[in-house]
Amino acid sequence: MHMASGFVRLAVLAAFAAAALPACRREAAPGAASAPSASPVRLKLATTTSTENTGLLAALLPAFESRTGIRVDVIAVGTGKALKLGESGDVDAVLVHDPESEEAFEAAGYGVNRRSVMHNDFVLAGPPSDPAGVREAKTAADAFRTLAEKGVPFASRGDGSGTHLKEKALWKAAGAAPPAGRLLETGQGMGETLIVASEKRAYCLTDRATLLAFQGKADLEALVQGDPVLLNPYHVMAVNPARYPGVRYEEAMRLIAWLTSPEGQAAIGAFRKDGRALFVPDAVPGG
Repeated sequence: MHMASGFVRLAVLAAFAAAALPACRREAAPGAASAPSASPVRLKLATTTSTENTGLLAALLPAFESRTGIRVDVIAVGTGKALKLGESGDVDAVLVHDPESEEAFEAAGYGVNRRSVMHNDFVLAGPPSDPAGVREAKTAADAFRTLAEKGVPFASRGDGSGTHLKEKALWKAAGAAPPAGRLLETGQGMGETLIVASEKRAYCLTDRATLLAFQGKADLEALVQGDPVLLNPYHVMAVNPARYPGVRYEEAMRLIAWLTSPEGQAAIGAFRKDGRALFVPDAVPGG
């Protein structure tokens, strides 16, 4: 009798285990399917600090990563350094904003498939009281000449970034130079340079998006704006796989395709700070 009841208990336990096992497998399956892989593909993107400081990439990239399973490692260093990383084959793609440097990079065979992504504009920012009186300048060149004449402090990134190169071009166009002893070169990104300018009551050239993103952190206003020479376009390129066979070219092209697609362009156009758009999509106008 005891032996029979033991068999019954064993049969019941076996049946329960058989029923539970598939259920365990069903519960594990969704997690296994949703996980990208043990070692997700990683793409290195070198870019300017403005795309990082504003929060743009943090807002854009999750959608791309979710759709493709490709993780993007962002290296935000400024255009000059970003292109240097591309020249050495240390990154897979670059997103930068100095057309002259970009064209030279592409012509030298370091980059391929350059595409227009978006634009904003540069502004000359300074203390709200505007001690140099540049607010009335009709052009950016007039404003820079006034800064030189008044001898006011000027904060510069001094790092070979797209903003720094534009600043140097504007000084040259004005036929002027920063007042001796009044140039504050930070060697840092745009956000940090804005904070230095605010603390020193200095003027500086900045992209509008970063200035808006740092409202509340830097007591500066856009004093000179709207001159066509202050347009600030951004382009993306893949690093040339013919020169560096180890780069992730296919993944870079998928990122380029997404950034310039209607979905990516719509996301750029929808990105805002305090209700104001920071970038204007260019690949799909009106995106």
